Amino acid sequence: MSPALPEKTPINVPKAYDLEACRALMRGGSKSFFAASKLLPVRLRPPASALYAYCRLADDAIDLGSDPQLAMKDLQLRLDEIYEGRPGTQDADRALAHVVHRYGIPRGLLDALLDGFLWDTQERSYETLADVEAYGARVAGTVGAMMSIIMGASTDTAIARACEMGVAMQLTNIARDVGEDARNGRLYVPRAWFREIGMDADAWLADPVFDARIAGFVQRLLLRADVLYRRGEFGLAELPWDCRPAIQAARLVYAEIGKQLEREGLNSVDRRTVVSTRRKLALIARAASVALRAPAMPSVPISAVPAIVFLVDVVSRDRRPMTDQKPWTLPKRSFDERVEWMVDLFGRLEQRKRTNR
Repeated sequence: MSPALPEKTPINVPKAYDLEACRALMRGGSKSFFAASKLLPVRLRPPASALYAYCRLADDAIDLGSDPQLAMKDLQLRLDEIYEGRPGTQDADRALAHVVHRYGIPRGLLDALLDGFLWDTQERSYETLADVEAYGARVAGTVGAMMSIIMGASTDTAIARACEMGVAMQLTNIARDVGEDARNGRLYVPRAWFREIGMDADAWLADPVFDARIAGFVQRLLLRADVLYRRGEFGLAELPWDCRPAIQAARLVYAEIGKQLEREGLNSVDRRTVVSTRRKLALIARAASVALRAPAMPSVPISAVPAIVFLVDVVSRDRRPMTDQKPWTLPKRSFDERVEWMVDLFGRLEQRKRTNR
């Protein structure tokens, strides 16, 4: 069982320079969904930027360091300090401490996130789609769950739909990056799919080329992502009305990557699919006008997909009520600077440096 938050932990509101350091990390991140982030409510930008910064630094520490296991141990010790209310000197740690204590984010979500980052360094073999979704649950579903809590939606249904949305986005990432991952020795396409058609996954990994068989794999990933995007949309009704446009924009823009990939013949081996700025803006405008009318929940409850059940259980078991600590304010900056982080958060560092090892 992951440790619950202590009853009373005196965490001060982070200083402006702590938040500025977190924001600086995001300026170097992906700008693919910059425009969609403008739909996020002002009150949620500081905690989400702190969460983003921690994810970015933790991912890089494990994936790019010389000793992933040592980096993992260090991060776990730092989480101990954060949850004990005595974060160290790192700006991101101090900001994250305020997030977890103010919003009651369970430690188990962050432990699962770190596990997913570590999986990337272990030459892990993903045999089935369920294995791939288990990976997506850790590296992206956890972020969806934490953002849902920050937004004030922590029912089992809300957490399940947020986690499934995160997994859908990760499947889109995997479909888009098949060639890039392969050239760096990583395979997230289920190996069972290769065996089904008599392909040798390791031989292909050694010499990745695009053909109709790989196109079929990409299509299968995108079809599964579409199912999870549709499930995730039902979670909009659980969110405060002013959070819905940003999340709907994230969903639409991310799903569009898959649609654009289909228009390009499903070839994610020889090139990297991008969505044009004009198309993103059109989708964001659509999200802003439609998301306030969230789809009605189905009459029959939707059971969580198996990969994310443990995350729902963590939140149900360990989450504590939000404290009455003073809310944050951001340093005065331009409107564009204040909003540049949003959808990239849900994609879990779309251009993360996992290929540099």
